[in-house]
Order: sequence, then C-alpha cells, then structure tokens
Amino acid sequence: MTYEQHLRIQLERWQRKLLKPPGLIEKGSKKFQKRVNQFIPMKAQEAITGAIKGLIKVVLAGLEFIPKREPLKGISLEERDIQAQLLLKNYKRIAAAEGAGTGAGGIILGIADFPALIAIKMKFLFELAHIYGFPTYDYQERLFLLYIFQLAFSSQEKRPALFYEISHWQEAVARFPEEKSLEQINWEQFQQEYRDAIDFRKMLQMVPGLGAAIGAWANYGLLEDLGITAMNCYRLRILQEGGIGNE
Repeated sequence: MTYEQHLRIQLERWQRKLLKPPGLIEKGSKKFQKRVNQFIPMKAQEAITGAIKGLIKVVLAGLEFIPKREPLKGISLEERDIQAQLLLKNYKRIAAAEGAGTGAGGIILGIADFPALIAIKMKFLFELAHIYGFPTYDYQERLFLLYIFQLAFSSQEKRPALFYEISHWQEAVARFPEEKSLEQINWEQFQQEYRDAIDFRKMLQMVPGLGAAIGAWANYGLLEDLGITAMNCYRLRILQEGGIGNE
C-alpha cells in the first residue's frame, strides 16, 4: 500500500467521524455549555468577540502572519506531513506554555489569553499552508485558512456545510473572484461557533487554583484539534487536485 492510499483510508475515517450526527452526549453537552456560558465574565466574552473580529481583518489583509520562507516545492506529500507534524508539536508546546502562564495569573491574564491563543493558531496555519505548498500571499489561500479554522471549531450541525465547501474548494472560491468580494461574507456565525467551541474549556482556566494546569491543557488540546483538521484539509485538497497548485 502506498502512502497516498494509506492517507485516503485515514481521510475516510476522519470524514465519517467529522460528519457524524450529534448524539445524545453531544446534544446534552451543548445544552450544558449554553448554561455555563451565562456565567462567563462579560469582559471575557467581549475579548473573544474582539479578538475574532481582529483576526478576520488581519488574515484577510494578510499583513501580519505571512511566513518569510516561500511555500515548499518539489517534495512528496509524506515529507510535507512529517514537517507538518513537527510544526504542530512545536506550536502545541508554545500554546500550552502560554496557557499555563496566563492561567496562573487569574481572570485578568486569563482574558488576555484569548487573543494571544488566536494569534498562535493563525501563525501555525499560515506556516502549515506553506509546508503544504500553498502561498498565503494569495488572498484565496488566506480565505481557505479561515474555512479550516471554522471547521475545526464549529458545531457538528454546521460541519457538513463547511466540509462541503472545503472539499469542493475550486467551486467555493470561485464565488470570490476579487479580494474585495470577501467583504460580503457574514462572519457573525464564525464568531459564535468559535466562542461556543472554546468557552467551556477556557472558562475553567479562570477557576482559582486550577488556572495554570487548565490553561495548558485547554490550549494544547485546541491546537491539537486545529492541527488535525488543517492537515487533513490540505491532504484532501492535494489528493483531490492531483498535486500542489504552484508546482
């Protein structure tokens, strides 16, 4: 069995798990989470919303996160995966250390952790795109990153539609022929889905005496979720398109 054949099997399993309808546990967790969200400090909620709005603006502008090194060319998908795993491992450590530091500082630093964690996630995604050979100075590739971000932190009800867009990317991106057309996108759902996905884990970070440990655990897990989703999205895209677009 070739490496690509092995990957296709893995991707089929991931897709089934990703698109599995929410069960009783997931539905119960969602209801419980909505109750918990009512107790989250308003400053924390405002910090998340502000950070996400800032994230969208910065990513679409492409001014801050574009890596200095050019997208990789002339290497196999297996080699790209190896480099991607190393990148993810490094960023999980960075995120965990950042979460432990801010978590130990109580509510004020816990609130500050939200935008910091988003920045870490986006730096990771931009570097990952270049590992897989896709140039983030292209606004369409930056838009792809935002779709990956949404898929990683969306509810199970929203995932099928997002996955369809990603798995039919050439059709999806054709709706945005110019960079200015991205302004037409309604990102309100993006903000709410992300908040719902991380609020419970990050709220525990503000519990006195548990902040450092919970902060490290939460950030590590959130980077893990994002990394798995992003790697599989790029694997799927490369296999579907028969290679890297710029090679």
